[in-house]
Amino acid sequence: MASKNINSKQGFTIIEVVLVLAIAGLIFLMVFVALPALQRSQRDTQRRNDMSRVDTSLVQYQTNNSTKSNNLPDVTIAVSWTGTETIENCGTNQSCIFIRDYMNSGSSENNKVNEFQDPDGKPYSLVITPNWDVYGAETASYSPAADADLGDITSKLEVKNGKGTITGNDPFSAYVIYIVPGGRCDGEYVIKSQKRHFAILYRLEGAGVYCIDDQ
Repeated sequence: MASKNINSKQGFTIIEVVLVLAIAGLIFLMVFVALPALQRSQRDTQRRNDMSRVDTSLVQYQTNNSTKSNNLPDVTIAVSWTGTETIENCGTNQSCIFIRDYMNSGSSENNKVNEFQDPDGKPYSLVITPNWDVYGAETASYSPAADADLGDITSKLEVKNGKGTITGNDPFSAYVIYIVPGGRCDGEYVIKSQKRHFAILYRLEGAGVYCIDDQ
């Protein structure tokens, strides 16, 4: 009687190999698709935290400047830096002063660069609009991006039918924070409120506009 080789093993079939490769490819594809979305979500979470810092700092600014109109910095233009320039000499530029004294760590030091930056590494631009009443009742727009040397990038705060939001051809890449005196949040929109209040709007990377107010 012929003896059997008990050590002989059957190899993988082509179908089994293809199946394993297909499963591995599917896992890789899922990670490839999900990872960028997760990273965007993490960056947007940091942006929301940054807007909360702005909100808290503006309340502190109001406390320290109780004699000012609306108790907010008097600025209507965007201010941004390359990240290497210093903000030692702000002069009378209120948005520069606000970022230097309230948003920078160790801001009392001279020659301090602008540390208030988007998670992308680009400095935020700060715009404090005129009071809501200046806009009038129905439609208005405010576009500071042309002052920020951003080329064809535009970011606008548009108010229509009593609601304001951020628009433009690439509103996120402008990195503009809008502060609206006399406004409060209604979801992603800003609507009219009492004069001393304010709302903060910032365009998120994932989708939509984040709005936070002091109320």
